[in-house]
Amino acid sequence: MDAGVKWLLGSDEPAVRNMVRRDLLGEQASEDVLAGAKVQALLGGDPKKNPYSKYSGAHWRIVSMVELEVPAGEPRAMEAAEQVLTWIANPRRRKATVVNGLPRRCGSMEGNALAACCRLGLAGDPRVQWLAEGLLEWQWPDGGWNCDTKATGRRSSFHESHAPAWGLHEYYEATGDTAAREGAIRAGELFLEHRVFRRLSTGAPINRRWLQPSYPPYWHYDILQALLVLSRLGLAKDERASDALDELETQRQPDGRWHARLQWWRPAPANSSQDVVDWGHKGPSEMLTLNALRVLRAAGR
Repeated sequence: MDAGVKWLLGSDEPAVRNMVRRDLLGEQASEDVLAGAKVQALLGGDPKKNPYSKYSGAHWRIVSMVELEVPAGEPRAMEAAEQVLTWIANPRRRKATVVNGLPRRCGSMEGNALAACCRLGLAGDPRVQWLAEGLLEWQWPDGGWNCDTKATGRRSSFHESHAPAWGLHEYYEATGDTAAREGAIRAGELFLEHRVFRRLSTGAPINRRWLQPSYPPYWHYDILQALLVLSRLGLAKDERASDALDELETQRQPDGRWHARLQWWRPAPANSSQDVVDWGHKGPSEMLTLNALRVLRAAGR
């Protein structure tokens, strides 16, 4: 058995063991994900906290919940999702700023919320429908999104585009909405046009930080998160993803695992950017290893 897979099967988190058996081994998985310590911590959030409080507010927690496959309808997850929808679908937020004919919107906010709410069974909620419609309305001609009012309009933001692509994909999966599917594919084409991380002009990395995956990525773009989204869109075997896949493979350690190095968050009780879960600040990372193996399998490697 693959060393990384064997290590993941020894995880303390039932959700990780379930996903390994199903996604990497093709076996049935039926462990109770709600028994996991990470899932329990995510479900135990403070309802009085600002939903967007980094990174312990409900907005961030529901994304991690669904990535650990908290089941649709779970009452505490639904309560957190309601907090997010009440905040994000507020009528005062419904209009995007338009500069030079292009809507400026932080699509990662709506994208992550849309994906998580669809996974939790809320695709039929009118507020969730509005999230999908809004993302399609605010999508730039190149397929991405951008909230920078000073951006020239030549290129959207990769950081703001991977979550909307995922969200529109999940909305399509839940509803069959073909416009959502087309919007997600357009974003995927933006990533592939750049071979995931390269400048069109020189072929050099756009940002070398993107070459180092982090978990959770939250709203940040990196090669693994981009490849994960592309795999969900059925695009991981596209030849234009090969450079990123090669780079990902080089980062696998001799023991079969991927290691965390740089993170966008700090474990509680740090003073800023706290997360209610300690995902592993350095060293072997279960979620990086799981997602890397998923992506490589989807790409036929």
